[in-house]
Amino acid sequence: MKKLSKKLLVLLLASIMIFATGCSSKSNADGDKKAKTIKIGMSFQEMNNPYFISMKEAFEDAAKDIGAEVVIADAQHDVSKQINDIDDMIQKKIDILLINPTDSKGAEAAVEAAKKAGVIVVAVDAQAEGPLDSFVGSKNYDAGYLAGKKMAEDLGGKGKVAILDGIPVVPILERVKGFKAAIAENPGIEIVNTQNGKQDRAEAMKVTENMLQANPDLNALFSVNDEGALGSLGAIEASGKDVSIYSVDGHPEAIEAIVKGGVFKATTAQFPRDQVRIALGMALAKLWGAEVVPTEVPIDVKLQTKENAKDFSW
Repeated sequence: MKKLSKKLLVLLLASIMIFATGCSSKSNADGDKKAKTIKIGMSFQEMNNPYFISMKEAFEDAAKDIGAEVVIADAQHDVSKQINDIDDMIQKKIDILLINPTDSKGAEAAVEAAKKAGVIVVAVDAQAEGPLDSFVGSKNYDAGYLAGKKMAEDLGGKGKVAILDGIPVVPILERVKGFKAAIAENPGIEIVNTQNGKQDRAEAMKVTENMLQANPDLNALFSVNDEGALGSLGAIEASGKDVSIYSVDGHPEAIEAIVKGGVFKATTAQFPRDQVRIALGMALAKLWGAEVVPTEVPIDVKLQTKENAKDFSW
């Protein structure tokens, strides 16, 4: 899928959905929708992260290729701001809302408001509660499980490990759930500490410093995202301890650290560009007449280690 051009992917998905489910009988209305310029809003939970920057770039490119107008907002991990941003988009008469929620439950009011205004709503990367048309996101349980399985293999099934948690959105919860499931298969491994690094590099560094002091015999750490893992990397390297790091995302700096060798052992990579292109394809299919679109579209993830990470990039 990554090899497909952005325009081809978006339009193919929309076309497939329309013809697979049957076009709406309101052909004149559909023709009007196609004729006018489509306005698409995208609300991000944050933009201070290369992961979301790459998603934004892919979104802008795909929208440009179909001649759509875009409205983009950064919630900065503030639920109230995200709700207000989306209200502004609704006032600007958007046709489609792609929402990357900063809080799955907190986003429900924004989803309901958008649907009440007749907007097609698709959640991207993180699930949102409320009457969504579709959700496109990574197989986050698998992401956590693969990282945990690799950690267990590297530890030989024995050791003490910690979890660097994050914000309460479904993907993060699923990653932790998958990680714990992998660790549970190894009774010789004990999870001795769980702290919230808020998926922020500076915060994660401070939290990891505290973890290392509280658990001097720690063997490994799982971070729910690479931005947090990179903060942990700084803390671990400064401490001189041999604590291995496993994470999720595929961040360029994480890939570089893994290839270089050292305590950062692996990350389960996501594909943010594919997620947003597929999400746009689902939304366009619904806008252009598909009676039904999939309620959820899971995107595969891939473990990156020193052996295979060299050629990976978002």
